[in-house]
Amino acid sequence: MILPTKHLSEHRAIMTVGAEILRHLNEPTTVSRLWEEMKASQGGKPSIRLSFDWFILSLDWLYLISAVTFKEGRISKIRPSV
Repeated sequence: MILPTKHLSEHRAIMTVGAEILRHLNEPTTVSRLWEEMKASQGGKPSIRLSFDWFILSLDWLYLISAVTFKEGRISKIRPSV
């Protein structure tokens, strides 16, 4: 589920979807705006169609691994400290 397997394509693995979410998070944004950007980036390809449930599950995973934060109604990346 987190990683691709022979029964789960690489486009649906939570890690891959999470990476795509992070790619779209250039600035703090709302969940709905991020969802719209993700849908638009799929380009109407039915083979990699992302459901809202899978999107939210990937956001939850990113939050659990401290890759994103949610403040004042907006999601943003957590920049690693060096």
